[in-house]
Amino acid sequence: MRTIRSLFAVIAVLLVWSGTVRAADDHGIFERILAASGSFDETSAALEKSLGESKFKLHAKHDLKMPDGVQKAKVYVLTSPAYLEAAKGAPANTVSAQILRVAVYQFGEGKKTYINMANPVAHAMVFYAGQKDYPQLLAAAKAAAQEIRDVAAKVPGKAETVQLEPVRSEKTLNKFNGDGPAKMMAKWRNWEESQLVLFEGKPEEFATIVARVEKALAASKDKGPEDASGWRLISKVPVGVNAVYFGISNEYTENKSIRINSDFRSDGKAKDAPFPGADHAPALPLEVLVINDGKNVRAVQYGEMWRMQLYFWDSGYMAFTKNTLVPSVIFGSIEKALTEKALTAQGN
Repeated sequence: MRTIRSLFAVIAVLLVWSGTVRAADDHGIFERILAASGSFDETSAALEKSLGESKFKLHAKHDLKMPDGVQKAKVYVLTSPAYLEAAKGAPANTVSAQILRVAVYQFGEGKKTYINMANPVAHAMVFYAGQKDYPQLLAAAKAAAQEIRDVAAKVPGKAETVQLEPVRSEKTLNKFNGDGPAKMMAKWRNWEESQLVLFEGKPEEFATIVARVEKALAASKDKGPEDASGWRLISKVPVGVNAVYFGISNEYTENKSIRINSDFRSDGKAKDAPFPGADHAPALPLEVLVINDGKNVRAVQYGEMWRMQLYFWDSGYMAFTKNTLVPSVIFGSIEKALTEKALTAQGN
């Protein structure tokens, strides 16, 4: 009996140890970095002040249209000059790793205010996987993440480092091509295969194509939470000389994303804050990229099912099957806004 008890004790220790090791390698696609002591507006103002005193470049801030207007969330689009410098030798199509997003949002009973970020480390593990200088790029992403934490730490509240779902290992992020049984919905594509071409041109047409995309997006109009057919241009961020990121959103995408993620969640769901999906605000805005690889210039968007799984897989398989058509609706709307025909019709 004593031997059996000793064996169970050893097993218990091993399980705890293995869980600790596994947890150390877990990386949330989001990371909560501050439990604020002030209101949403006070926290937003304090964060903006801290950002203004930092080395970050703030490209845009955007108030999300939260479902039913019962909670608030605001996302900030940033770049780090140090991170951009470290990644200047990376291929142009890895631009998504260098776009940093931070959010202020209300969550849980009492609508407490928090700050979180799209985790630069998890994103580097996705977009830089296979690069020969992967260790250096990952180190630069870790430094950028710490920069963001330092900025948030100047905001009144309690600093935290909490990995938020979806949480994955480095190995899983390196090979990310969807999750679980829903991989087939994303067609088993990795990030590069999920950069789907809207249209393309010659390298010498790079500036012209950037201007055409910008004009088309600026001309598009957000048509509200029930209509996916219009877009709002949130930010334009040149990254190096061969890539431009356009951040776009609309009320339909914001409303659907937050609702879908909140539907089957119980954590953080309260009467006065019924949408815990507010903590996924840094998944937005969506991106349209213009990339010059030296052979072709391509305007691309990500396969939206791939992207939805990257940021919202914790919504649960039931939520995905219930809303199977939503990614296609979003994808088709962007495609329609940016096809050659649409651009030509606008006189570009």
